[in-house]
Amino acid sequence: MDAYDEGSGARHGPDVRHGPAAPGRPALPEERGAAPDERGAAHEERGAPAESARPVEPSGPFGAHPLGEPRTGVAALSLRYRIAVALALAVVAVGVCVHLGMTFLHVAPANTVTKAHGKAVDDWIYPEFEQNWKLFAPNPLQQNISIQVRAGIRAPDGSASTTGWYDLSAEDGRAIDKNLLPSHTQQNELRRAWDFYVATHDGENRPVGLRGSLSESYLRRIMVLRLDRDDAVRAATGGAGVIERVQVRSRTSNVPPPRWSREKVSTTPSYRELPWWKVPQDEAAGGVW
Repeated sequence: MDAYDEGSGARHGPDVRHGPAAPGRPALPEERGAAPDERGAAHEERGAPAESARPVEPSGPFGAHPLGEPRTGVAALSLRYRIAVALALAVVAVGVCVHLGMTFLHVAPANTVTKAHGKAVDDWIYPEFEQNWKLFAPNPLQQNISIQVRAGIRAPDGSASTTGWYDLSAEDGRAIDKNLLPSHTQQNELRRAWDFYVATHDGENRPVGLRGSLSESYLRRIMVLRLDRDDAVRAATGGAGVIERVQVRSRTSNVPPPRWSREKVSTTPSYRELPWWKVPQDEAAGGVW
């Protein structure tokens, strides 16, 4: 029979706690009014999980590292080593932030900070982290400049001859092309040597300042070493010989504009020939002593 609640007027189903057992089914301990201990034993007999057998929820923040599971990673270290790891990460983070800030100040236009601390910025950047471009005013090269050299050679029989022009920039370009890890020498040595010479000489190839003679010696030695590497003496004389003098020239041509551009640019190359340089005897064999 359904129970009727006089206060709320609601009708409820049969009271399973005290109602009679269904026909053909043994009465439960709750229906017999059994004690709590007997009820627990009956639940265990029916296969119901006991309250003590429930899984224990992981303790600790975020439910991490339940009891009985080993710690891994940094958490497995002792407190002293965890502090050391944290300090090391903090030092690395500070170093990265300082380097990025110095690089930004180096490539940024002149401002109050660089005017006041320009020397500190340059000391940090040069020579390892030198930047040759401007962040806010990029000026890509619009010319192809190649450096060429020829040599005057003295054969063992005393005859003199002159080699053809060696395009050293083209050689470096072929060495860099499709090379995933080109050397710093192939990419920059020749170009920087020519820039050094041009910056210390006027249009008449006269040195400007005290570094003019140094740039000449530097460029000349590179030329002799490259000629020796190309075996220019053997190619010119068919045997032994010695380099007596060298001459350098640059070939400059404008990069042609794209097809959609209306800009008209001459692509005819122009040359700048330097005077012949006599090669000292200690450099003549291709070595610098």
